[in-house]
Amino acid sequence: MRLTGQQKVGSTFNEIKRQAERHWQELRGAKAVIMVGAATCGRAAGALGVLRTLKNELKKHNLDCPVIEVGCMGHCYAEPIVVISKPGFPPIVYRQVNLVIAQRLVREFVLGDDPCLEFVLGALGESELVPSFADFPRARFERKVILKNCGFIDPENIEHYIANGGYSALDKALQLKPEAVINEVKRSGLRGRGGAGFSAGEKWAVCRDAPGKPKYVICNGDEGDPGAFMDRAILESDPHSVIEGMLIAGYAVGARYGYVYVRAEYPLAVHRTQLALRQARKLKLLGKNILGSDFSFDIKLFQGSGAFVCGEESALVASLEGEAGTPSYRPPYPATSGLYGKPTVINNVKTLAFVCHIVDKGAKWFSGIGTKNSPGTAVFALAGKVVNTGLIEVPMGTTLRQVIFDVGSGIPKGKAFKAVQIGGPSGGCLPESALDLSIDFDSLTDAGAMMGSGGMIVLDEDDCMVEIARYFLEFTQRESCGKCTFCRLGTKQMLETLGEFTKGKGQIKDLDTLTELAEDIKAGSLCGLGRTAPNPVLTNLRYFRDEYEVNIREGRCPALMCPELIAYYIIPEKCERSCDACVGTCTVEAISSHPKKRYKIIDQEKCVKCGTCLSSCPPQYNAIVKLSPPSLVPK
Repeated sequence: MRLTGQQKVGSTFNEIKRQAERHWQELRGAKAVIMVGAATCGRAAGALGVLRTLKNELKKHNLDCPVIEVGCMGHCYAEPIVVISKPGFPPIVYRQVNLVIAQRLVREFVLGDDPCLEFVLGALGESELVPSFADFPRARFERKVILKNCGFIDPENIEHYIANGGYSALDKALQLKPEAVINEVKRSGLRGRGGAGFSAGEKWAVCRDAPGKPKYVICNGDEGDPGAFMDRAILESDPHSVIEGMLIAGYAVGARYGYVYVRAEYPLAVHRTQLALRQARKLKLLGKNILGSDFSFDIKLFQGSGAFVCGEESALVASLEGEAGTPSYRPPYPATSGLYGKPTVINNVKTLAFVCHIVDKGAKWFSGIGTKNSPGTAVFALAGKVVNTGLIEVPMGTTLRQVIFDVGSGIPKGKAFKAVQIGGPSGGCLPESALDLSIDFDSLTDAGAMMGSGGMIVLDEDDCMVEIARYFLEFTQRESCGKCTFCRLGTKQMLETLGEFTKGKGQIKDLDTLTELAEDIKAGSLCGLGRTAPNPVLTNLRYFRDEYEVNIREGRCPALMCPELIAYYIIPEKCERSCDACVGTCTVEAISSHPKKRYKIIDQEKCVKCGTCLSSCPPQYNAIVKLSPPSLVPK
C-alpha cells in the first residue's frame, strides 16, 4: 500500500514520538531523579555549584541517579531550586539550596527516606507531609500554558519536549491546508504579545497573500525592558516551543526561512536555542521535506547587539540586514515588505510559543481563556517591591491586585503599596486605585499604561514617583536612535525638566509644559519607542501630581528618595559612641566623633547620600534618620 503525503507525515512523527516517550519513561522510572533549576536566575543564585555538589555527592555514595538541568519554574525568589522525585513521595521542590543543603539532600533523602522538610518549598502533587503547590494562594490565579514545561524538562534534550506533547502540533498542521492553520489562529483571537497586541492571524494572512518570494518568519527575542526576562526564560527553558511555533507560522504563510533574533546579552538563551535548532535538524524537523512532507523550512539564530530600539519591527529588520538598527516609516509594514523587501512575519517569543497550543488544542479552547477581546494568558516578569518575584502566567482579565497580593504575596517588610509600573520603561505607573483593573490590552491602555512585552515592577512607599519617571525616561532617551527630532530632543528636554524637579528647582508651570511636550512627542515620533516614551511621565502627572507639587512648593521629597532633597542625621540621644558601625561603612569618611560629646556627627558637605550608614546602624540604637528637606538637620 502506498502512503499519501499526510500519512507519511503522521507515520514519521509517530516513530519519533514513540522513541522519545520510551526514553522519558525510562527516566521517570529511575530510583530517584534530581532536577536543578539552571536558567539564568538559578545560575546567578549559585545553581551550578549546587549541581556540581549533587553530582559529587551521588558519586561518593555510588548512587546512579539522573541529575538534570532544567529551566525556570518561575519561583525566582526561591532560587537555587532543586526538585527530587522518588518513589513513595511526590516530586518535592526545595528552595534556596546551598552546597551544604545539597549534600544533606543526597545523604538524608536520596540515600535515606528523610525528605528534609525544613528546606521544602512545596510538592508537585498531593502529600500529607509537604504542602502542595496546588494549595498555594497563587495556584487559584495562575494558569500555565506556555510556561508549562519550564522547569520540568531538560531544555537541551529534544526528547523531553517531544515526550510531553512537543511537535505534535506541527504534525497536525502539516496535515491541514495552510489557510486552515491561519483561520484557526484567527479564530483563537491570539494577539501579539510583543506589546502592540495586533492579531497574529491577520498578520499571517496579509503575509501569505502578499506578492513576492521568498517569505520569512522572524522571532523577535530582543527583550530590552529593565526588569523583564520573560522571553529569555522561555528560550532558556523551552526553546523547542518557539521553534515549533515558527515552523507552523512558516508553513501557514508559505515561508522557507526563519530567524530567531536574540540579544547577545543572553548567552544561555543563545546556546540553548542554537542547540535546539541542531537537534531539530537531526530529527528532520527542520530543513528539507520536514517529516516527509513537501514543506521545507530552516531557521538561523541572529545575535543582536542590545539596542532597545531593535525591538521595533522595522529597526529589527534593518539590524538583520546589516544596517544600523533604526526604524523606518510605515507603511509598508513588514508583512508586505520586510526582510530584504520581502513579505515577513515578525512575532514575539511568547506569541509563537502560543501557536503550537492553539493548533494542538483548538481555537475554541484558547479563546475560552481570558477575556473576549484579549483571550489567552499573560506572562509577566514580576519584579521590584514584591515578596515573591519571578515569572508568572495568569489568564487575561486577572486583576493587578490578584497578581501583586495573591500571586506575588504582597509588599515586603510591611510597607505600603504605592504604584506598579507595567509595560516596561514605556509603560505607565498605576496607583492603588487601579489595583482592581483587569489586565488586558484595552483596560491598560485606557488607564494610560500598556500591556507591553510583560514587565511588571512593583513600587512601595519608599519610591519617589518623580525619580521613577526620570529613571525610566532616562533609559528610553538613552536608547533613542536619534532619527526623529521629537524623540531625540523632546525626551531630552523632558529629562532635563524632571532632573530639575528631583533637585527641588522646578516650577508649577513646568508641569503643564511637561504634559504638552509629552503629547507632542507621542504624536510626532516615528516609532513606538518615541510614541510611548512619555507614558511614565503622563501617568505620573495623572495619578501622582500632588507628589510633584510637594516637590516644587516645599522643596522636599515625600518618599525620601531624591538625593539632593534629603540629608542623613545622627540623633545624639540615641547614638552609642563606642559603636563605629556607621564610620566603618562610610566610603567618603563623612562620619566622625563629635569633638566634645559622646556621639557621631555627619559632615553634610562630604555626605553623598548613599544611605549605607542608615542600613548599618544597629536596630537597638536606631540612631540615624533620613530627613527632607535637608534644612531640617539641626545646625
